[in-house]
Amino acid sequence: MQAIQAPTLRPSPLDPLRNRTQFPNATSRPTNTTRRVSFVRASSTVSAPKREKDPKKRVVITGMGLVSVFGNNVDAYYDKLLSGESGISLIDRFDASKFPTRFGGQIRGFNSEGYIDGKNDRRLDDCLRYCIVAGKKALEDADLGGEKLSKVEILVFGSLNLNSIDKERAGVLVGTGMGGLTVFSDGVQALIEKGHRKITPFFIPYAITNMGSALLGIDLGFMGPNYSISTACATSNYCFYAAANHIRRGEADMMIAGGTEAAIIPIGLGGFVACRALSQRNDDPKTASRPWDKDRDGFVMGEGAGVLVMESLEHAMKRGAPIIAEYLGGAVNCDAYHMTDPRADGLGVSSCIESSLEDAGVSPEEVNYINAHATSTLAGDLAEINAIKKVFKNTSGIKINATKSMIGHCLGAAGGLEAIATVKAITTGWLHPSINQFNPEPSVDFDTVANKKQQHEVNVAISNSFGFGGHNSVVAFSAFKP
Repeated sequence: MQAIQAPTLRPSPLDPLRNRTQFPNATSRPTNTTRRVSFVRASSTVSAPKREKDPKKRVVITGMGLVSVFGNNVDAYYDKLLSGESGISLIDRFDASKFPTRFGGQIRGFNSEGYIDGKNDRRLDDCLRYCIVAGKKALEDADLGGEKLSKVEILVFGSLNLNSIDKERAGVLVGTGMGGLTVFSDGVQALIEKGHRKITPFFIPYAITNMGSALLGIDLGFMGPNYSISTACATSNYCFYAAANHIRRGEADMMIAGGTEAAIIPIGLGGFVACRALSQRNDDPKTASRPWDKDRDGFVMGEGAGVLVMESLEHAMKRGAPIIAEYLGGAVNCDAYHMTDPRADGLGVSSCIESSLEDAGVSPEEVNYINAHATSTLAGDLAEINAIKKVFKNTSGIKINATKSMIGHCLGAAGGLEAIATVKAITTGWLHPSINQFNPEPSVDFDTVANKKQQHEVNVAISNSFGFGGHNSVVAFSAFKP
């Protein structure tokens, strides 16, 4: 989500922090040539290790679930992406007329019937509702929905069969960047207007970031690893990476993993406006999110949830699960540079990409599709391109696209929704376009699948997500090959 905007705008309230050093007596920030930090980078010319062969450690995707501006059905979502449709429109959930940005990827008509009971549905923050619905839809996709899931029991002894999994070895890891922002905002308003006695007893539980994973675990009876990760817009990929490692280490057979976010409310919009991170193209919202375009002016807020069911290959095969794709590996790291700005040279990101390929047992030459972070910010888009060029010396065979051009930036849920788009590209052989490519940056010398979908047989795909704080994450997927 690295942002900050054009130099012609007013001084940023974050500017004082940009000049602060870690040394209290220092008068200026050290330059790159004087900083006492050394970076060790893996060479992309070194042969990557072989891919994992152990079925207990191979991680496969058996289910996908989402809540999006295009609805709650994975196939319908990807069809909208392939058609190049924009989900961005003027916000009508609240009066946004006084905000300098008045549009976003707002979800309308969301219905949780059949997934959340009526009483809880009325109480829960949308962040939690999106999480629960996406998680249960992913389980349905993994052939573990409805009555089949109700038959799942804790197995203390005995072997796995088609209708049961060991709930003590099934976990949930769904993160969020902002948490229950509506519940938090309403609680603060109640305190100010009516005093502390009018704060709902659900204020803390429904505002904290771990509650989505907790509620799913409680509802499903999954007693394995259960927590959340919050790394801003890198959240979902961090969750995939951590969930896969639980499986690889033998701590879980199955993990529900991804991200959820519902921040299109006054305080969320106002906060990003204050950061000067958002596009202000109010006269034409559908063309506002335009990654890599020279006339881009900031990102567009989105919302939703994207969740994968991840299993060890051994576990998936024993229960006869539908195997959609394979998670090959991933990596996470930190720029250690600035709160919101990316490193212009892309060093942290390029190191993260290289580490992800090493973890996946993949050489750079095997990658031919990148689902980019590509938020439509002035600095972030080019920093990512610079990083990609450091790793992939020959870019002629690589196609790169930007899901955010159509659904906006879904913050902590972005990586989840983009992972689903990446997997669908693998399974369908079609890449969705990057729309709003009118005046491309000359340095972006990739095939960005500009404005029209393309047929493409994906060998290995990577999906990038980066967040405020310098958090970098990359995950790699491919078609499943026994």
